[in-house]
Amino acid sequence: MLWLSVVFGGIVGVSLGLTGGGGAIFAVPMLVYGLGRPAREAVVVSLVAVGVTSLIGFLQKWRRGEAELPTGGLFALAGMVGAPCGTWLARQIPESMLMLLFSVLMLSIAGVMWGRARRASSSTQVCIPLDPATASDSYRSDGPGCQRDASGNLILTSRCARLLLLAGVFAGILSGMFGVGGGFLIVPALVLFSRMSMLRAVGTSLMVIAIVSFSAVFSQVSAGQQFPWLLTLTFVAGGLMGLWGGQLVGQRLSAALLQKLFAVAILGVGLLVLARNVMSG
Repeated sequence: MLWLSVVFGGIVGVSLGLTGGGGAIFAVPMLVYGLGRPAREAVVVSLVAVGVTSLIGFLQKWRRGEAELPTGGLFALAGMVGAPCGTWLARQIPESMLMLLFSVLMLSIAGVMWGRARRASSSTQVCIPLDPATASDSYRSDGPGCQRDASGNLILTSRCARLLLLAGVFAGILSGMFGVGGGFLIVPALVLFSRMSMLRAVGTSLMVIAIVSFSAVFSQVSAGQQFPWLLTLTFVAGGLMGLWGGQLVGQRLSAALLQKLFAVAILGVGLLVLARNVMSG
């Protein structure tokens, strides 16, 4: 069964390499239904695998200048606060209900990603700078949202910080509950709220996912959750191989096509998880 763990980890890695997030949405169902692991154990294995894989992917993109450390750090800090809350919530819910909620989350993500892919255009994926010659001091200190200066650097207004912190906490809660990195939320949040380019949002998202995932692992272990090291190591190994392949393929496909393919895959797995829970109930 260890070879199957490598294959499943590879699927997660390919997804992370292609989209910069969302790979963990497949990890838990594959571990639970493909390898027969308990749901809570699967969450921890998923978090470790996604954390390590995301960290490697981030370092590669950071070396190419495709990540923003200050913006990602703010987002990750909020995620670290939300992760323990998600861990606590998950322990209050029966495993069957946890998987049912997970299927609902998957179906929701599939719908959002499909809609976002249909609306995708180059005009919504580039930085929109704020002209420093025409901006007032009051606008700079508390503007209506995140803006960037003429050099493309983020102008961190109070509203901008609140938006990023709120999205980060929500991503952390989901990570602690379901073992997901939250990349499906982080990437669009960085693009929409911080007006970051899609290219840099993917790299920054990998950084946030790694930090939040490790924070969630710490929360799970502190709560007494055990997990198998051998299974985790093989899953991570598959994830790293998949990450490399996903990055190569991602350079040859459009972002809109990737999002549509990803949405269809999530929809299929979500329906499978939902059907299994309904039938078992």
